[in-house]
Amino acid sequence: MSEVRLLSDAPWLASGPAARVLDLLNADGEEARVIGGAVRNALMQIPLADIDIATTALPEEVIRRAKRAGIKSVPTGIEHGTVTLVVDSQPFEVTTLREDTETYGRKARVAFGRDWLRDAERRDFTINGLSVDASGVVHDHVGGLADIEARRVRFIGDPAQRIAEDYLRILRFFRFHAAYGAGEVDRAGYLACIGGRAGLSGLSAERIRMEMLKLVVANGAASAMVAMGDGGLLQPLFGGIAYTGPFAAMIEIERLMKLAPSAMRRLAALTVAVTEDARRIASRLRLSNAEAKALDSMGHRWWRLPGMDEAHAKRRLYRLDEEPYRDRVLLAWARTGAGQDVDQWRALATLPERWRAPHFPLRASDFIARGIAEGPALGHVLTLAEDAWLAADFPLEPKILSDIADQTAARFTRDHRL
Repeated sequence: MSEVRLLSDAPWLASGPAARVLDLLNADGEEARVIGGAVRNALMQIPLADIDIATTALPEEVIRRAKRAGIKSVPTGIEHGTVTLVVDSQPFEVTTLREDTETYGRKARVAFGRDWLRDAERRDFTINGLSVDASGVVHDHVGGLADIEARRVRFIGDPAQRIAEDYLRILRFFRFHAAYGAGEVDRAGYLACIGGRAGLSGLSAERIRMEMLKLVVANGAASAMVAMGDGGLLQPLFGGIAYTGPFAAMIEIERLMKLAPSAMRRLAALTVAVTEDARRIASRLRLSNAEAKALDSMGHRWWRLPGMDEAHAKRRLYRLDEEPYRDRVLLAWARTGAGQDVDQWRALATLPERWRAPHFPLRASDFIARGIAEGPALGHVLTLAEDAWLAADFPLEPKILSDIADQTAARFTRDHRL
């Protein structure tokens, strides 16, 4: 199935750190090529992230050559043939060609080899099975070029076997389709994912989190999530209902508002109806403290926001601060539907751009002067005064502030005498 094509417009192959690594390894009977995502992205004219390299040279030889050339080497996965070379502060994972002789879940027993075909056949998807040599020739042993042209994400070989090797590939199948695919998901791969869904329960929360947070911000995430829901794949992941309608609405709202995709906003739209949902998701995905706090804040009483006037919105903004306020507004908007009351929701969402909340101007000394003793009572009085100040629409005039202080102190004193 080998097809050859020349990769044009790839200056990083001709010069720079990647070219230096290839030149280092392409000598004395050994061969090296750039593999996987960098080749895929270059062909699809998508910015490159990491540049990974495969080589026929054994790991010890890679380290020896790097040392001779004055290049830092780190044995990041040497038991699987991977050495990281650092050139001009840029890391390159260099992996010796290999084939899996036995697989058990995520782990595999491997043997090093020199066969580019066998190495390609052990990878996950055809679009990730491509390699390019230093002269720019793309080598395709698995049909990846045709699938790139068709924007089709397809497993290499038997989908069920690829999935059984690592059940995280179920999530990667949908993530890669959302990022690089078009149209319906590949049917054979889809059916294999459904057939293997029980294997999701054996994955660590950390690995699921990593894939899901990448998936929800991919361009085609809305349709991918519907396909996952239809295939019964979301409930085992989240342990509850997945709201694909609000999820799609959140994506539309972000685009309407020209906001960068937010994994937490989208995850909230997909999974959170009440704060208990947020806590369950934070636990199941092992979210960071900051992520869990953001999800919990968005789920807290968002249903009070539809129909809220600007006066109430200002009080919410004051209490929440800009980012939590905007996120909660957007979640409420997504729950009501992206096409509903667009002008009203846009006004609420853009309030932080038009109005900045003043600081509460009254201080503890204002109430000590009115006979309130220091201690817990003073903190309680300040809270009451702040509530009254918000209800009065953030006044800053000295006379009004003095009246608020007088009335609050008098009410507190009266209530505590009863």
